[in-house]
Amino acid sequence: MTTMFSGASNLAEAVDRAFIFIFAVSFIFTIAIVALIIYILIHFSRKRNKNPQQFHGNLKLEIIWTVVPLILVLIMFYYGWVGFAPMRKVPANAMPVKAIGRMWSWSFDYGNGKISKDLVVPLNRNVKLNLFSEDVNHGLFIPAFRVKEDVIAGYNNYLWFQPISKGSFDIFCTEYCGLAHSGMTAKVIVVDSLEFNKWLADLKVSGPGVEHPGLTIIKANACIACHSLDGTKVIGPSFKGLLGSKKMVVTAQGEKEIVADEAYIKRSITDPNSEIVKGFNKGLMQSYKDVIKGEDLDKIIDYFKTAGEQK
Repeated sequence: MTTMFSGASNLAEAVDRAFIFIFAVSFIFTIAIVALIIYILIHFSRKRNKNPQQFHGNLKLEIIWTVVPLILVLIMFYYGWVGFAPMRKVPANAMPVKAIGRMWSWSFDYGNGKISKDLVVPLNRNVKLNLFSEDVNHGLFIPAFRVKEDVIAGYNNYLWFQPISKGSFDIFCTEYCGLAHSGMTAKVIVVDSLEFNKWLADLKVSGPGVEHPGLTIIKANACIACHSLDGTKVIGPSFKGLLGSKKMVVTAQGEKEIVADEAYIKRSITDPNSEIVKGFNKGLMQSYKDVIKGEDLDKIIDYFKTAGEQK
């Protein structure tokens, strides 16, 4: 398996070339400056009885320390531009995939209702990721491919690459997007074209008729990143057996026991910090009153009813 320290895309070589050059220049100058400082400290130490002298007007020295850094910086710019420019020129034949970031998970939409939690792509084929955020700022970073772009709500951004090595590679979020930012990870899985075509054909459609539409809405809004479906305690209370259960909640007036009825679930979605289940922290969930409303709220309630009947 290729690691994050070896390039796995067509864009990696140019990025590595720029990095190595900048690192080499920085390393050489660091060693040279430290060596000069040590030499000056020893050669002009008080023990050697060196008398200080004033001098000025060394035109040759001034030209050298101006021209040499300028040339080096221009070379750095050249390598950087050579690596960056191709990243914004997407080939016409690139396969489009919609990459969706939300607190705190990634999902990848291949169209026709086929959505995957990991990005599966064919080897040696150009892939374009259209980047969308459903809430706050995120950043999609694939270290092994040397690609990273911001994922901003309301801003149409993109990145592209051609995978040149088979294997599994990490995807990270590089914008601090909340409490579970560090867990917002996924995988790029690079496979042969035939294997990819079979995988895509077998990928189940996410939508009504395949799973309960209420569950589809819950998944689409990344609710299961903080609320488990199996009773596991994570960032927020589990959804398992939620409807009709008794909860001890903390309000502005103090603690009280409530029944998690339909009204409570709707309040928890539209005003999540008004009643916090005891043992969990306030302020971690944003209001979804402008995101989930009307029929979608009713579908979520119906899902909890259906899940309760299936216990």
